[in-house]
Amino acid sequence: MNQGSQVLLRVTSDHHLAEEWELVLLAQGLSPSLRWTPDGVVLSVPEAEVDRALASLSAYERENPRKVAEPVEPMGSGSWLAGVAVALMLLIFFSITVQWLPALSWFARGSADAERILQGEIWRTVTALTLHADVAHALSNAVAAALFLGAVSSMVGVGLGGALVLLAGAGGNLANAFLHGSPHVAVGASTAVFGAIGILGSLGAIRRRRRAISRWRAWLPVAAALALLGMLGTGGPRVDIWAHLCGLLVGVGLGILIALVTPRPPRLRIQWACGTAAVAVLIYCWTLAFP
Repeated sequence: MNQGSQVLLRVTSDHHLAEEWELVLLAQGLSPSLRWTPDGVVLSVPEAEVDRALASLSAYERENPRKVAEPVEPMGSGSWLAGVAVALMLLIFFSITVQWLPALSWFARGSADAERILQGEIWRTVTALTLHADVAHALSNAVAAALFLGAVSSMVGVGLGGALVLLAGAGGNLANAFLHGSPHVAVGASTAVFGAIGILGSLGAIRRRRRAISRWRAWLPVAAALALLGMLGTGGPRVDIWAHLCGLLVGVGLGILIALVTPRPPRLRIQWACGTAAVAVLIYCWTLAFP
């Protein structure tokens, strides 16, 4: 397009990019001009400079490729629903164990009793995640589980996310049992919640590194996970800080493993298989607790 002595080279809606083009051409001794229009910013040069201007811009862009904006992980409705479903399950199970059927020995048979776990009752590492001592305990863990399980599910899928969080919680309880030995008894889903935080931290860090983000920014998710441990996991006389830390560390390891094995969320069939396996393991562990 010829506009008098000026020839239009490029149009962009990004005025910063247009100014960058202008500086490149000015540095080559050319005479670019910018004009703001309803369609965006127009870059033009005199007709005699068109060839040199195009060559200069092409060379500059080869040497300085523009970074692709980091895609935002969307929190789909399925992820939210998975988190809410788990939160409701925790609250319903609390009502069953504490209000509706308190006569059954739920806590004696299902708590994370370190001595019994080390003697072979491994199912306690799973069943303890569904037990809560009081309403405040159950509500806080239900809300946290909804948020963080939903976040993990948005990154790896609902089925795999649920399986990973359950595995992180059970692994954290097992590690805590080895750490404490006996006597030590723990209940609550908070170990799994911090497992989810660990998964988010390490998985986010590795994905950021793959996108060629600066090293210190890539590890911001891990720093955020540790900050959450400090804010949410260390307060109060009944808080089991070591269980939280163990869950976090197991979650970090699982996040790294998943990031290396499956960079993208698995397909629907695998998601269903992982989710079904997680539910089956939970049910099976409770059948072992009440033979």
